[in-house]
Amino acid sequence: MLEGFSEMDALAERGFIPGMSKEERERLARSETLAIRISNIANMVLFAAKVYASMRSGSLAIIASTLDSLLDLLSGFILWFTAFSMSTPNPYQYPIGKKRMQPLVSILAGILVFASVMATLGLQIILESVRTMVSNEDEFNLTNEQERWVVGIMLGVTLTKLLLMFYCRTFTNEIVKAYAQDHFFDVITNIIGLVAVLLANYIDDWMDPVGAIILALYTIRTWSMTVLENVNSLVGRSAAPEYLQKLTYLCWNHHKAIKNIDTVRAYTFGSLYFVEVDIVLPANMALQEAHDIGESLQEKLELLPDIERAFVHLDYEFSHKPEHAQAHAL
Repeated sequence: MLEGFSEMDALAERGFIPGMSKEERERLARSETLAIRISNIANMVLFAAKVYASMRSGSLAIIASTLDSLLDLLSGFILWFTAFSMSTPNPYQYPIGKKRMQPLVSILAGILVFASVMATLGLQIILESVRTMVSNEDEFNLTNEQERWVVGIMLGVTLTKLLLMFYCRTFTNEIVKAYAQDHFFDVITNIIGLVAVLLANYIDDWMDPVGAIILALYTIRTWSMTVLENVNSLVGRSAAPEYLQKLTYLCWNHHKAIKNIDTVRAYTFGSLYFVEVDIVLPANMALQEAHDIGESLQEKLELLPDIERAFVHLDYEFSHKPEHAQAHAL
């Protein structure tokens, strides 16, 4: 809590970081577009390489890892479409912007991909893995040439995805950060798939189907958590108490004329927060002075990186009922 207060004090002392210039915004937008294009191209090339590795090895674990790459490829094109749509604002049809499009599209895409792909391919891999473990088929065995191909492809894919993950994490754009998350998940599935196929080749056959089951379940869980996370960002979930404390501290120290703070709310509205603040000023204060205090507080709140929009309500007392009380249907 004290660290959060010190952060707000430091911002107030040195001044909030001003908005970027037009040239800086254009340069950043070009860098983000480049990161998205590189990720999409890499996803296509690496998916083709893993398909080849699956055909060469016949490993169920590699096939399950390839399925995860297919989902990354599909989600990549969906994220690209989302980024393109968000970059073309229309203030008349979308007066508050299109920032909620990213979690909304992620939910729709997650539900569609999860229902169509995972319900078929994922469960099919699990069933095939179980059938392989209980049957008496020929043992799993890779030739030296097959092993070199599989290990080389999987290590190359893993290293490429790891580099892309670090590259995309340098951006603050939510779309590019989603790519970074996909790259991270692919690194995990590649490592599990490679370890499973090597253990099956050198130790025991059943480790390959077990690895495939682990990968299929991991992929299902990952997509489920992604959908739930984006649902929470759209339903107006409250910010953490620690974040509300920082906002309250910032508001209280904004101006010496502020007598009380009636309400501080922060709730998700897409990937960022909407903030509502009710402050109490002297009843005899001039309208111009009260307006300037409220407007400067609004601008200060909206300069915080996690806040998209702030609403500051001015009042002269705090004994009334809460503003905008919700009506609950019986």
